[in-house]
Amino acid sequence: MMVNTKETPHIKPNGVEIAETVLLPGDPLRAKFIAETFLENVVCFNEVRGMLGYTGTYKGKKISVMGTGMGAPSMGIYSWELINVFGVKNLIRIGTCGAMQENINLYDVILGMGSATDSNFGQQFNLPGQFPLTASFELLEKAKKAADEKGQKVHIGNILSSDVFYSADPTAIKKWQDMGILSVEMESVSLYWNAIKAGVNALCILTVSDHLITGEQTSTEERQTAFTKMMEIALELA
Repeated sequence: MMVNTKETPHIKPNGVEIAETVLLPGDPLRAKFIAETFLENVVCFNEVRGMLGYTGTYKGKKISVMGTGMGAPSMGIYSWELINVFGVKNLIRIGTCGAMQENINLYDVILGMGSATDSNFGQQFNLPGQFPLTASFELLEKAKKAADEKGQKVHIGNILSSDVFYSADPTAIKKWQDMGILSVEMESVSLYWNAIKAGVNALCILTVSDHLITGEQTSTEERQTAFTKMMEIALELA
């Protein structure tokens, strides 16, 4: 691992290395919690715009964790820079999502095998057709194995990456539900696009924080610190 001498307008490591495997929660305070709870020999590598990033070790393996903010544009910026400037090879989003199927419960963990989207992020690639956004099978397989070894049930399937949090169309969710979409979040589309284009690995591991059918939801504090099952699965991918 090489010490970083590079920087971007959004990430300034000041010489601290960024590992080839990075966990990417949306909330920078969740990144801080993970670093302080699970990692050893932790050093902060980014504070620009309050988007905290840390590098440490987990079971002797180097790993980094950094917040990405909300939405495809923010994830697009940070994931692109981590991949193309800092050489990150494995990007694992650990985020929250809204469940869209009745057999999924609050706190359940979802592995996003594929990402459906209403975002225009992919138009920049000017492909002559539709492109399937899928996770890295290498990371998906490792995550499922890690969950099995921990006795943790996970749901695996397609998720929705939406640009809209407060939708003006009350029928939109039902249409996605009818297509078997497991849950909705806002970042996987740009993460998967950037990773696929660069030939690196990406995976979304999500915890259900609210339910679009039952109306159940978790608190802000729980979203920062209580979703440890997905964190423990993700850490095994280092």
